[in-house]
Amino acid sequence: MTDTTESTLDKLIKNQTDRTHIQFFRYIFVGGAAFIVDFASLYIFTDIFGIYYLISAVIAFILGLIANYVLSISWVFNNRTLDNKKSEFAVFAGIGIIGVILNALFIWIFTEYVLGNPYYSKIITAAIILFWNFSARKITLFR
Repeated sequence: MTDTTESTLDKLIKNQTDRTHIQFFRYIFVGGAAFIVDFASLYIFTDIFGIYYLISAVIAFILGLIANYVLSISWVFNNRTLDNKKSEFAVFAGIGIIGVILNALFIWIFTEYVLGNPYYSKIITAAIILFWNFSARKITLFR
């Protein structure tokens, strides 16, 4: 590797940054990890435990939210608007609650009226919620 490549990798992966495009790049991976937690939980709760898919989707989304918060504050965002971590998590979770409502709404619409499959619906919904969560959190918590 050249010095330029290492420098670019450091900027993308290691170094703290205020650059929104790098934060969004990282947030895609964080969102991906949270999505894996979310999707796996949806599958486990729905197919293994037999819980109705909308209830499973809400529980799974909350588990993904927790994973997202931990990874976001440790790797994506370094500037914080709030000093109090409890308040910060409350706002982070509030944005997530809006995301849960949107998540359930979109999964329901896509499953009942468009695709007929909650798993395909979840994939499309996850992309929509990714943009909502990043933008809302960046603007309110991590300016």
